[in-house]
Amino acid sequence: MSVIESPARGDRSGVDLRRILPPMVTGQEIVLLVVIGALWALLAVFTPSFLTPGSIGPLLVQVSPIALIGVGMTCVIITAGIDVSVAGMIMVSAVITARTLVAADVPLLVAVAMAMAIGLVLGAVNGALIAYGKVHPIIITFGTANLFQFIGLRVFDSSTVNGIPATLAFFGRGAAGQTFGVPHSFVIAVVVVVAAWWFLRYTRPGRNLYAIGGNANAARLAGINVQPRLVSVYAATGLFSGLAACMVIATGTSTLDQSVGAGKELQVIAAVVIGGTSIMGGRGSVIGTLLGAILVQTVITGVTQLGWPSQLSYLFVGVFIIVAVGTDLIRERARRRT
Repeated sequence: MSVIESPARGDRSGVDLRRILPPMVTGQEIVLLVVIGALWALLAVFTPSFLTPGSIGPLLVQVSPIALIGVGMTCVIITAGIDVSVAGMIMVSAVITARTLVAADVPLLVAVAMAMAIGLVLGAVNGALIAYGKVHPIIITFGTANLFQFIGLRVFDSSTVNGIPATLAFFGRGAAGQTFGVPHSFVIAVVVVVAAWWFLRYTRPGRNLYAIGGNANAARLAGINVQPRLVSVYAATGLFSGLAACMVIATGTSTLDQSVGAGKELQVIAAVVIGGTSIMGGRGSVIGTLLGAILVQTVITGVTQLGWPSQLSYLFVGVFIIVAVGTDLIRERARRRT
């Protein structure tokens, strides 16, 4: 039974999707566009090199893995979940792929497929434990984050991976990683974001994710098979983490060290929350997540180019997160009153 076809009157939580599907363009997205435009204008004034291809190109390359994983994370948070094991999934996918490239120099598509398959399996493990174990997502993913970290470190075997061939240069910063000055990795991220936007808005499985996040019990009573859909969103996050691992390898040197993926989960969650996805579940937009990722990376790049202490980027991003979460809580209270 479709959730839209049988709305539960008077229950705002997870059944009447006409009330919880975001508009085509949200107010948060408009605000983010204005903020990003203002920041870019200011940075162009104070650091004239900012709006050059040599600066914007690398910025978009750095945005790509965050936005890509952010698509999966947006779906996870829409269902009222969270995944803090992203860094561990990137590490495992990256180190196994890198060692395979060094040992066998496999083709690009094989390397990408392998990394994505590894991420998919790790994400599905998270999803299965959460959906069928009925344990809070932050507990499960905090535990698997440490487990994945252990696996990654064991594969590293207390050393770096050296001599990685340029097989993944298609995703990198160099000439092989762009067409007409546009990074391939960013194009891929945008395509995935657009596809996810369409999926969430115009397909029944996508719309059902909003229902699950609003009220899983009501969604279940409305005929939605909740558990498989929960598994799917965590598996998708793992899949995109595997692809992001290829991008991370490509943007580095021919050496991969044990810090790969470190801090990525925080950047992804920051991008999703700043982009307007409610941390309480039931609302969210992947377009906002892409804009949030651009804003986060703009702040990081801007602080570096201005020569300011790098710690300030954490301060600015933290302020954006607090403002975004505070605004969401105010909107939620206003909705409950009405």
